[in-house]
Amino acid sequence: MTDTHSPVIDLLTSRSIAFEIIEIPLSEDRKPIRHLEDLLSVKGLDPTAVVRSVVFKADSGPFILLAVAGSGRADWGLLRKHLDERKLRMAEYDEVSEATGYVVGAVPPIALPEALRVLVDKSVRNYQKVVIGSGVLGYAIALKGQDLLTLLAAADEGEFVKE
Repeated sequence: MTDTHSPVIDLLTSRSIAFEIIEIPLSEDRKPIRHLEDLLSVKGLDPTAVVRSVVFKADSGPFILLAVAGSGRADWGLLRKHLDERKLRMAEYDEVSEATGYVVGAVPPIALPEALRVLVDKSVRNYQKVVIGSGVLGYAIALKGQDLLTLLAAADEGEFVKE
């Protein structure tokens, strides 16, 4: 079995936060399966409760991570206005691990480098239980939404997506 140990597990354990590790089968090219929602449904979890960690690069230089639940897409105008940035783009594949310390497909919204600015979309509040990246490819973590929000208390919360 793969080692599922990560800074995310360390953080949750140190705060005595209950969580469940969910194995996500990888395809032959080591990418997470495309039908995560089906897998979550089989496990009795809300398939829309996945909190995606989307990394952006601001024109002024810094990276920003947006934690968003459900099917909404980032609203570029709202993000630029909130960040007071004229230009914003998605981080490139290699930049994601540079900015977060995690590979694409395993990025959590917590246990991140201090310099990384985190935004939390209000959609995260819609779920009693959420699923986040574990920091290890092929595994996710389910925990109470309120516990995640407590860990994200220092992040900017707002409306950053459009449905």
